[in-house]
Amino acid sequence: MKGRLIVLAAPSGAGKTTIAKALVARRSDIGFSVSATTRPPRAGEQDGKDYHFLTREEFDRRVGAGEFVEWAEYAGNRYGTLRVEVDRIRQGGRHVLLDIEVQGAAQVRKKYPRPESLAIFLLPPSGQELVNRLRGRGTETHIALWLPRLERASEELQVAEDFDCVVVNDDLDRAVTEVSAAIDATAPPLPRNEVRRRVEELLADLRDALDRLKRKHTKGTA
Repeated sequence: MKGRLIVLAAPSGAGKTTIAKALVARRSDIGFSVSATTRPPRAGEQDGKDYHFLTREEFDRRVGAGEFVEWAEYAGNRYGTLRVEVDRIRQGGRHVLLDIEVQGAAQVRKKYPRPESLAIFLLPPSGQELVNRLRGRGTETHIALWLPRLERASEELQVAEDFDCVVVNDDLDRAVTEVSAAIDATAPPLPRNEVRRRVEELLADLRDALDRLKRKHTKGTA
């Protein structure tokens, strides 16, 4: 019996990669699908372990050959899930965990509708916490470079209700437990009205943070 595709999607900085790694370490019936990307490796990253690092030309060739289950462009780089990765894990009877962008999640859900897939959206505990997490990464120190990430996060939050399940990542261990329970269908999902309320609060927080950062950036370039 083939495993399901478990999609984890969230705005950048919401902690989906951390949760994905913790989930794989906790459960032997889940395999992590290593994504492909055109971005260069960061310090300490290994090809084939953290990502399959491809040139833009090789990535495009594979897209044309139909080798991707999904792919999307984010912050000027392309990311995608190779079909061979998914098939390798599913043929072993394990679920396939996909740590992917919201745009790619929509492609997976179209190709693998329920019950073959389960789409889970992760929410940060607050808009300010999301800002702090992005700042703390240290990969983009200039405001003008990571402002677009916050703007995109605002767009992505608005599709949270389209997912099968929504989990708030305010505590790592609890979030991993809730994602695991969602996979096993052993706990009720967060009610839609609660999801809507939390998303509205996050969007308000992000609007305030974006306004402050834009004013700061404008003052700094004046």
